[in-house]
Amino acid sequence: MGGLLSCFSPEEEEVKRRRPPPPSHRRGRSTAPAGGSLAAELASAVGSSNRWGKIRSSRKDRLEEALIQEGAIAALLLGGQNGGGGPGPAFDRSSSLRYPVPAQSTKRQNGLPRSSSSRARSLTDPVLQPQQLVNQELKVHDLETNHFVLVHGGGFGAWCWYKTISLLEESGFNVNAIDLTGSGIHSFDTNNITSLSEYVKPLVEFLGKLGDGEKVILVGHDFGGSCISYAMEEFPSKVAKAVFICATMPKSGQSTLDVISQQAGGNGLMQQAQIFLYANGNERPPTAIDLNKSLLKDILFNQSPSKDVVLASVSMRPIPFAPVLEKLSVSDTKYGSVRRFYIEAPEDNAIPLPLQQSMIELSPPERVFRMKGADHSPFFSKPQALHKILVEIAKIPPITDA
Repeated sequence: MGGLLSCFSPEEEEVKRRRPPPPSHRRGRSTAPAGGSLAAELASAVGSSNRWGKIRSSRKDRLEEALIQEGAIAALLLGGQNGGGGPGPAFDRSSSLRYPVPAQSTKRQNGLPRSSSSRARSLTDPVLQPQQLVNQELKVHDLETNHFVLVHGGGFGAWCWYKTISLLEESGFNVNAIDLTGSGIHSFDTNNITSLSEYVKPLVEFLGKLGDGEKVILVGHDFGGSCISYAMEEFPSKVAKAVFICATMPKSGQSTLDVISQQAGGNGLMQQAQIFLYANGNERPPTAIDLNKSLLKDILFNQSPSKDVVLASVSMRPIPFAPVLEKLSVSDTKYGSVRRFYIEAPEDNAIPLPLQQSMIELSPPERVFRMKGADHSPFFSKPQALHKILVEIAKIPPITDA
C-alpha cells in the first residue's frame, strides 16, 4: 500500500501541474511570452498551487476529524466495558443470547435452557485478546474452580486445543490438555489398545493425583465425551462440571458405536473416509480406524482455517477400535451427580446436529449452548466463541443445598 500511495503523492501531482503545456496547445508564433502573459501564467500557477494546498488541507482536516470521532467512540466503548465514566450499563460482549424456557414448554424443552451464539458466521475467526472476549472484572480465583481439563476426540491429541489453551490461560485459568493412550505424543501403539479403561488411563491417573477437595471442569470433544463420562463415574467428587463439545454422550449400557449408529441417513462422508486397520490379521476384528486424509477437511474441518487443517493432517493418529465397541457403565449416584453442559456445532459433518440433539434428548444436560458456524472442530473454526461459552459455564455458581 505504501508503494501504491507514493505513486500518487501530492508532491508529484504539484510537479505535474507546473509543467508547461505542449507546443501544439500554445497560441501565436512568439517563442517567449510577453510580460503580461508571463505574469498571468505565474498568477495562474500560484492560484493553482493555492487551490491544491486548500484541497490537501481540507482532506487533512477531514481525516483528523474522523480520527477524533473514532477515538471518542472507542473511549466510550472501553469506558462502558470497564464500568467507568457513565451511568449506562457495562458493555456486554457475551457470545450468547439466552432464550428462557416458556412455562408451558414441551417435554424436550423442560430443564434445557439453550444459548445460541449471536456472532456473525465467518470462515475465519481472528484471534482477539481475552479481555475483549469476556468481562474484564472476572476473578477466576473466586469461581468454584478455575481449572480446565481438556480431553480430545478420536484421532486427535492435546495439540488440537492450542487456541483454547492460550485464550483460557491468558484469562487467568489453569489448563491441562491430556493425551490419551496412543494419541498425540503418547508413544503407545494404537493397535494394542484393548479396552476403554486402557485408553483413558492418562486421564484417570491425572484426576487421581488431584488434591483433596480440588475440582476441575472436564471438557470432552467427539469420542472424548465417552472418555470424560468414564472419568465422571470414577471421580464424581473431583469434577465440578462436565462439558460435551459436539461429543458422544452415551447412556449406561451404550457404546460409542451404538450412539453413532443412531444416525439416520447423513451424507455418508464418514463411511467413505474410514480405513480399518487389521494389525492382528484380516481374519480378526479391526484393531484401529484411520481416516482418509483427503476427506478430513470435508468431514472435520469444513469451516476451519487451512493452516489448522494442515496441522491436523500431519498430527492425527488412528482411533483404537476396542474402546469404541465397549459399552459404558455409569450410575445416577456418581456420573449422574455431575453437572453436564452440551455445546452444539450446527455445521458438524462427523456428528451431525440431529444426532447431537438426539443424545441431548435421551440424556438431558443442565444447559445447551450452540455455536453458529462451528464445524466438528470448533477449537479451530470458532475458538473465541468456544472460549466465551467455556468461561460462561465456569462462572455458573455451584448449586447449594437449601
